[in-house]
Amino acid sequence: LEDRLIRQTRTDVSLKVEPTDQLNAWTVSGRGELHLSILVEELRREGFELQLSRPKVIYREIDGTMCEPFESVQVDTPDEYVGSVIDSLSQRKGEMQNMESTGNGQTRLEFLVPSRGLIGYNNEFMSQTGGYGIMNHTFAAYKPVVKNWNPGRRNGALVSINQGQSTTYSLQSVEQRGELFIGAGVEVYEGMIVGQSSRERDIAVNVTKGKNLTNTRAAGKDHAAAIKTPKTLTLEEAIEFLNDDEYCEVTPESIRLRKKILNTSERQKADKKRNRTK
Repeated sequence: LEDRLIRQTRTDVSLKVEPTDQLNAWTVSGRGELHLSILVEELRREGFELQLSRPKVIYREIDGTMCEPFESVQVDTPDEYVGSVIDSLSQRKGEMQNMESTGNGQTRLEFLVPSRGLIGYNNEFMSQTGGYGIMNHTFAAYKPVVKNWNPGRRNGALVSINQGQSTTYSLQSVEQRGELFIGAGVEVYEGMIVGQSSRERDIAVNVTKGKNLTNTRAAGKDHAAAIKTPKTLTLEEAIEFLNDDEYCEVTPESIRLRKKILNTSERQKADKKRNRTK
């Protein structure tokens, strides 16, 4: 894999590969999520298997001050979605530079937003505007780091607590707690992310539990079990979904999300320790 990455840098001048203090791990720097996801897609099609961590911006120290990249964002959206777009970009520490009506029920918004705030925002933006919004962004400048702010995912994850094959019976109860990423008959393992929680915190769930078979029957109880169609994440969506304590597993056959610490009890201890240090 290292040889393949180094070979890629010879033809892609915007790609940078650096070793880390971990065995078989590298820091790969590029022009954004799309650029890196294209590289990863090429690797998986060539038969490589790898894990990806949450994308991070590149900080620089300028005149003794730690700075982060900011981007100029231009949004064209129908008038009825302006409020929700302004609210979401403001929560991501964006500053509005300009707002004007372009006619035909459209409004153009211009923001200056930290690059950190735009990681994972594309899917949220498309949902907010019903697919009618158009967003363009480009690097503007390095500015002092926004302190005491973590722009990570708002919702937690649904995390499997055991290993086995998912069943419709267990997924029926789990889907009430959030949005599923898997259907029935999928092999899962402890620490694997199977959906997005409807709450801010992670929820440990059992998706392999089967229905107890008995000879007792009750009227109205034998209808066919059914669950909602799960959301299938693309590679780019999976990368955008990640938090700092999660990995995206990429293989030629599948794309999976997992916690860095797979064991449920060890992960809960680490979360408590992290919360105490905040």
